[in-house]
Parts: sequence; C-alpha cells; structure tokens
Amino acid sequence: MSSGSALAQSHVAGSSPSFLKALLALGVGGFSIGTGEFVIMGLLPDAAQDLAISIPTAGHLISAYALGVVVGAPILAVLSAKMPRRTLLMALMLFYAIANFASALAPGYGTMIIMRLISGLPHGTFFGVAALVAAHLAPPGKRAQAVGYVMLGLTSATLVGVPLAAGLGQWLGWRAAFALVGFIALLSMALIWRWTPALPVDSAASPWRELGALRSKQVWLTLGIAAIGFGGMFSVFSYIKPTLMELAGLPVQGVPFVLALFGVGMVIGNLVGSRLADKALMPTIGGMLVWAGLVLGLFCFTASHLWLGAFNVLLIGTVVALGPALQIRLMDVAGDAQNLAAALNHSAFNLANALGAWLGGITISMGFGWASTGWVGSLLAAGGLVIFGSAYLSARNVAPGRKIQAN
Repeated sequence: MSSGSALAQSHVAGSSPSFLKALLALGVGGFSIGTGEFVIMGLLPDAAQDLAISIPTAGHLISAYALGVVVGAPILAVLSAKMPRRTLLMALMLFYAIANFASALAPGYGTMIIMRLISGLPHGTFFGVAALVAAHLAPPGKRAQAVGYVMLGLTSATLVGVPLAAGLGQWLGWRAAFALVGFIALLSMALIWRWTPALPVDSAASPWRELGALRSKQVWLTLGIAAIGFGGMFSVFSYIKPTLMELAGLPVQGVPFVLALFGVGMVIGNLVGSRLADKALMPTIGGMLVWAGLVLGLFCFTASHLWLGAFNVLLIGTVVALGPALQIRLMDVAGDAQNLAAALNHSAFNLANALGAWLGGITISMGFGWASTGWVGSLLAAGGLVIFGSAYLSARNVAPGRKIQAN
C-alpha cells in the first residue's frame, strides 16, 4: 500500500464519523440505483397504458435494464481502470441521473427501452467500485461489514425507495418516479464529493491488467457461485405474487406486506451475513448456500399456508447475505484486477435473476405448479454449493508459494 493510500485509510477508518459519512454517501448511491431498478415493476400497468403497449411488453423494460447491467459492468470497469475511484463514482452517479431524467422524458416505447438499457450500464461498476472503496476505508476485520453497509442502500430501496417512488408515480404520473431517482443520484454525487476521500490512483492500473482477472480460475468459480447459487432466490421471488394469491388465498391488498417482508429479510441478511463473512468468509458462503437450499425447498410446503408462506418469504430474503461475502471473495482472488472483478459480481447477480426467473417459469408452464419454484431454487442453491466446493478444494490445492485464502 502506498503512503498516500495508507494515509487516506488511516484518516477515515480511524475516525468513525468520517467513515460512516463515506459509507452513507455510497449507500445513497446504492439507494438511488435500487429504487431505479425495482420501481418500474410496480408501475408496469401505468407505463403500458401511457406507451400504448401490453403489460407483458412493458415487462421488457425490466429486461432491458438487466441487460444494461450485464453489459455495462465489465466494459465500464475496464475502460475506467486508470480513473480515480471517487471521480469515477461521481461520474457514474451523474450518468445514472441523466439516464433516469431521459427515461422520464422518453416519448415512446422504443426510446424508453433504449433509456432503460442505458440506465443499467453504470449499475454494476458503481456497486463494484463502491465496494472496493468501502473495503479500503474499513477498519481491520470490517471489510465485509463496510461492503454490507453500501449494499444496504440497495436492499433498503425495496423498503423505502420503491414505495416512495411508486407513490409519486401514482400521484404525478409514472414518469415522475424516474425523475425522483435522478434527483437522488445527484444527491449521492454531491455527498460522494463532500464525504468520500480521494484515494490515490494506482499508476500501474490499465485496461489490460483489469482483463487479467479473466485468467483466474477462482474469479470464474466465484462468479459461478453468484450466477447459479443466487438464482434460486429469484426463481421464487419472481412469481411470489401469483403463487401466494393462487395457493394461499393472499388478497391483492396483502401483496405490499409480503414484498415488505422480503425487503426486511434482505436487510437482515445483508447486516448479519456481512458480519459473519468478516469472521469466516468461506464458511459463510458455504453455509449461506446450504441455508438457501433449505428455505427455498421449504417454500414448496409453506406456499399454500398464508402466514407460513409469508414468513418463508422473509427467510428467503435473507439469502441476499451471499452478496457481501462473494464481493469480498472476489476482491481476495482478483489480484490487481479489482475493478473488473468487483463489477462482474453484479453482472453475475443479474444473470442469476434472469436464470432463476426463466427456470421457475418453465416449471410452472410445464404444469408442476406454482410451488415448484421452490424446488428449482433449492436445486440452484445445490448447484452453487457444488461450484463452491470446487472453489474451496482448488484454493487448498494450489502451490504453497501462491496459496489462495481458503477460509
């Protein structure tokens, strides 16, 4: 670590108020992105009516955003390798604000699809770089918790940001929700400029060095855990509304309550999982995959009971604890290619979203029933556990001189 880097870390980590302010600035950015990603799900009927399209067609706005995340994360991470991280974070927030303002003004469906794709481009890179900055500024032994606090912005958006933006969209029109997201992004940019210290740039950083992460077997295995093991949560959650309404008799008025329970579970998982990861990283990842398999499989039996099913949804939300742990693992195995590896983590999460929803939809359409998504989720968690086992054994079997941390 350079002397400038050490000074920046000492200044922030040694001062709790300064450290927390930096995390708050980054968390507000995560809150903006989380709100912007999820709010359209509650406004699809309004968007469909205004754009003169069907609701299923309006659902492509969600897919376009996810595609933007998958594509944008590696590209922006590589191209920005030599940019100071605070400057990069501010630029990404400005980009996100402009894209959401443009979404609010999009005149038609075609333009809106393009704007949603563009809005997704900075998502993964922001969270990846924010996680790197948070971990760098964290006191010893608190890296995963620092990353968890940044991710708390994303998870808390499901509890506060999305209902707020959706309410504004119902009041002033669905486009107003995206304008609100843009203003929150500008607020985050200002807070990052004010509260996040300028960390020194690595003079050896380059796009080619970032691409070196793709040569690491451990990087690919960790991304595989995220893309497969995390997919189970989305397999169930993507169909949670029709499942509980059809099987448990959930009234439509109760849907926001169930969604809020999922958000509560995400917040709990994020906070508890990050603390466990700081104590024992690899056991936390393996343990959370086992936990995911259990609570997702349990949903097959609780989905037909209203209160048990609703509580099970909260437990499924806690699976998000995998996020901070996998982010730290990528930092540990990526070597000098930190930006790309950290950003790819969020590409993997969005692939998990697409994979889980797709497989869950297949089982339902094949006549296995709404609750079959629980079995899909459990099997995906088991698949993630197999990849985890491979990563763990591979890390233990490397040459002693180049040992990768396996615990």
